[in-house]
Amino acid sequence: MTVLVLGGSSQIGHFLLPRLQASGEHVLALSRHPRPLQTGVDWLQGALPDAVPELPPLSAIISFGPLWALAAWLAQAPLRDAPRVIATSSMSAETKRDSSVPAEREIARQLRDGEAALAAACARHGCAWTVLRPTLIYGAGLDKSLTPIARRAMRLRLFPLPAGHGLRQPVHADDIAQAVLAALECPTAAGRILPIGGGERLPAAEMFARVRRSLSRPTVPLPLPAWLLRLGQRALPPLRGPLNRLDADLIADNGELQRLLGINPRPFRPESTMWMPSP
Repeated sequence: MTVLVLGGSSQIGHFLLPRLQASGEHVLALSRHPRPLQTGVDWLQGALPDAVPELPPLSAIISFGPLWALAAWLAQAPLRDAPRVIATSSMSAETKRDSSVPAEREIARQLRDGEAALAAACARHGCAWTVLRPTLIYGAGLDKSLTPIARRAMRLRLFPLPAGHGLRQPVHADDIAQAVLAALECPTAAGRILPIGGGERLPAAEMFARVRRSLSRPTVPLPLPAWLLRLGQRALPPLRGPLNRLDADLIADNGELQRLLGINPRPFRPESTMWMPSP
């Protein structure tokens, strides 16, 4: 098999590439920038949708980048042998659908439109496809949600702890990588959009508290009460969406994931190494 990975330098790719290598697959990975030599991975330089070099016949295409770019490339790519396509979207396609912030509703719409465009492009080639919708991702020090909070807290030695009763379900990037591999081997997952969340649902306040306890440096807790967060929503419009969601449940139903792929994501047990840059 020859597997093309788009987004191999992402947090999910960080865990997926070694798993593909261990399975003996021939791996091609596309990057905008030159990458250091990596055993078992042939790095190609290029970008979606219009700067992809000539490719050999592929057995699978795995993508962790924007769906619209993947769909645009697939729509005109001269593919052979109808490779299996696995891509990631986001649970924001649903959780931001009815947001009070127009920009967030637009994000949700773009994600759903990207999923539909991908399905149409795959149909053109006769490719089976599966889309995974992760919740908040962590685990490789590359995410743009919990890792910046953790690093800022270690730098300032101060950790804000916002009040929040909404449930969270952080999912480790390696669990998503395992789901990708399982989807490649599961014919019944074809044509499905599968939510994937972590193995534990916990209040937002507890999620932040666990991040703080995992840090390698001591920090002073700074509780942010609900009244202060409401004031922040009015005073800082760009933060209205994130602050408003602190009391909303941002979770996923893993039922189909477990039934079809046999994947049982781990509970949220962060460690200090998870907030450091990946090698």
